[in-house]
Amino acid sequence: MVESRTAKFGIGQVVRHRRFPFRGVIYDVDPVFANTEEWWLAIPEDMRPRKDQPFYHLLAENAETEYDAYVSEQNLLEDESGEPLRHPRIPDMFVREGARYRLKPRSAN
Repeated sequence: MVESRTAKFGIGQVVRHRRFPFRGVIYDVDPVFANTEEWWLAIPEDMRPRKDQPFYHLLAENAETEYDAYVSEQNLLEDESGEPLRHPRIPDMFVREGARYRLKPRSAN
């Protein structure tokens, strides 16, 4: 059994990748790895993250495009740039408040 840790980052927080040039806003957190084994094995072994840590779902972007990313805690740093993100799904999910984003309330049908 994999033991989970408390997440260092929270939903709405803007983070950047430690190794690669992208940043994003967190929209969900898994307490431990919760993706497919195939996804994990596709990462080069010398860069493969541990599974016993929080993993974050990001609305991510780099200089060229916007996308969803799944990133281990060990590979994230707080983004302190204060720059807004341009991901097209952000307005549907969040309201910007300073350097962070707040989830919009969901309406019940």
